Amino acid sequence: MEKNTSERAVTLKDLAKELGIHPSTVSRVLHSDPDSARGAASEATAQRIRELAAEVGYSPDPQATSLRTRRTQLLGVVVPRLSDLVLAIMYEGIEEAAARIGYSAFVTNSRDDVDEQRRKVEMMLARRVDGLIIGDSHLDGDVLPDLRHRAVPFVLMNRRHPGFPSSTCDDTRGGELVAEHLWDKGHRRVCVIAGEPYASTAVDRTAGFVDRWRALGGDIPDDSIVWSRFDTQGGREAAERILAAGTAPTALFAVNDFAAIGAMGALRTHGMAVGADCAVVGYNDTSLAAELPIPLSSVRSPMAEIGRSAVRLLQRVIRGEPVESVRLAPTLQVRESSA
Repeated sequence: MEKNTSERAVTLKDLAKELGIHPSTVSRVLHSDPDSARGAASEATAQRIRELAAEVGYSPDPQATSLRTRRTQLLGVVVPRLSDLVLAIMYEGIEEAAARIGYSAFVTNSRDDVDEQRRKVEMMLARRVDGLIIGDSHLDGDVLPDLRHRAVPFVLMNRRHPGFPSSTCDDTRGGELVAEHLWDKGHRRVCVIAGEPYASTAVDRTAGFVDRWRALGGDIPDDSIVWSRFDTQGGREAAERILAAGTAPTALFAVNDFAAIGAMGALRTHGMAVGADCAVVGYNDTSLAAELPIPLSSVRSPMAEIGRSAVRLLQRVIRGEPVESVRLAPTLQVRESSA
């Protein structure tokens, strides 16, 4: 078969006629997810179909596919800001996993504002996405119950919310790892730069640390926990408040690497040596952590895998299958800032 570009595009029926098989078999091999495709034809037949499709330059008509399946093969992703390295890496995982099952993904930023989140969600639904991955859920927000009431397929990523399926790091365990590390290093005066109280990442990492610290026999007053923005300025401001309060801690745990970097800057401003006068530990283990002048100890979160797992979870939700939230294991990378 030769593709005649001057007349018309090659169709499924053309491929089926050339191969002597039913068009539905060709369609399932080329358009279905890998599991369904395997059940449509033998591996040898499926290979012949793919080779012929590539040879003649077959390309499915997206509008025809959408009309036939009522699916657009589009996934919408909402994050606070894609300039955040952590979320950017998660989105790379989403794109990779989506492409594997024949989907495309597009992302939009909510700036972590609930009104903007709702507006961006409605924009994506207007584009008839097959499902949503929401990376900016607020523990006190009302967007998620509304989406469930409307039967919109969605999952959460990075942040969890009780009662909704999510793909996250086990942030509680991550906080525990930091508490155990600092306790073993002999620290007894510690403070936490806790992040935003509406985000489960901040709440869980802080609670994991505090509960484990107290279980080990340590004391951490409530005023040693400072809530802050998830950025360098927020970390610096939180550390300044801690240092201005009186007795300086021997260790700081910041629930985000960027907040930890801001805290390190505040310590230096006050003439304190990071790792000697005050240990600092961050969270996520971004690529910056190991490259700082004083390498930063940090809890490693499997960021790309969180994104990939969110796609797999959403695929099951779209199919109407029962799902359970995924919590991936963190590990602690100890470096000079706390060693």
